[in-house]
Amino acid sequence: MTAEYVGLGGWTPDALAVPGEVRPVVVAPDPVLSRPGPEVDPTSDEVVRLAADLVATMRISPGCVGLAAPQVGVSAQVFAVDVTGHPKAATVHGTFVLCNAKVVEASRWKAGREGCMSVPDLTGDVKRAGRLVVEAVLPGTGEPVRLVTDAFEARALQHEIDHCAGLLFLDRVASAHAVYQRKVYL
Repeated sequence: MTAEYVGLGGWTPDALAVPGEVRPVVVAPDPVLSRPGPEVDPTSDEVVRLAADLVATMRISPGCVGLAAPQVGVSAQVFAVDVTGHPKAATVHGTFVLCNAKVVEASRWKAGREGCMSVPDLTGDVKRAGRLVVEAVLPGTGEPVRLVTDAFEARALQHEIDHCAGLLFLDRVASAHAVYQRKVYL
């Protein structure tokens, strides 16, 4: 099911009104990845620029469905998500950026394989909620939103919220037996 920014008030990345610049992605063990980010003022020029940069960086990165501020070296609670076209996606809200996101409901827990641009050589099995309700604020407008989603989009949101809290998917795997070398396709 494709949703038309349901819960996002018609917000699109174009609402940021600034062009995004591609930023380098930091990799573990960079300390910014293990530090909880502070909440942000979503209307500040710095956060609006960061949001645009997250979208730009995510869009040029093959296979990327989400990117959080710590992954570009900024300790802050801001992240972008877009699962459009992913075969495991059910509900799709398109490209969006959220600030200060909090999970308010989580259910239908299920393990699934995850990877991350900041952990380029590994994947791992992580148990995540398959149905999720998140409350957050939109960058630029400061408008509060309540996002209801499921399946792969729910997994992507939880992965990015974890980044903002200083956690990697490796912190969520059940054991070392649930971590795998990433396959390289030539």
